[in-house]
Amino acid sequence: MRKKKGHLQVTTRGRYAVIAMIELAKQADNRPVPLCDIAESGNISLSYMEQLFAGLRKNGLVRSYRGPGGGYILAKESADIKIAEILRSAEDSVPAKKASNNNQQKSAQASALWAQIGDILEACMNQVSLDDVVKDDLSAHPAISKVFATLE
Repeated sequence: MRKKKGHLQVTTRGRYAVIAMIELAKQADNRPVPLCDIAESGNISLSYMEQLFAGLRKNGLVRSYRGPGGGYILAKESADIKIAEILRSAEDSVPAKKASNNNQQKSAQASALWAQIGDILEACMNQVSLDDVVKDDLSAHPAISKVFATLE
């Protein structure tokens, strides 16, 4: 098991990566989808999408094909791709950020809270697959149901 770099977070990059991966997963014929088509359907700039797909490709979630008829396909079955993988891969193409003085002055209690929330999110998203999202099967998903049961 690899060591965690940090706690899972849902960022704009992660949200856009999930949107893009859903678009790929909906392709029934498994033909490569041009990046410009994915960018257009998600209303995301092409250059931003290129950055996201660099991380997705690096982490083995998508495969690229060059030339006419080229584009991207999922590198494995959508049932085998966890949402947490997508979120981590989207952040993998971001340059490392240095901690600012502001970040160093955060209270220990707030940092502990966000760390625990990140751990809960990661545990949940490690159980939800891209296929679950595409099939719109989240309301009955055990991981999601368990989280909402604790809120009642």
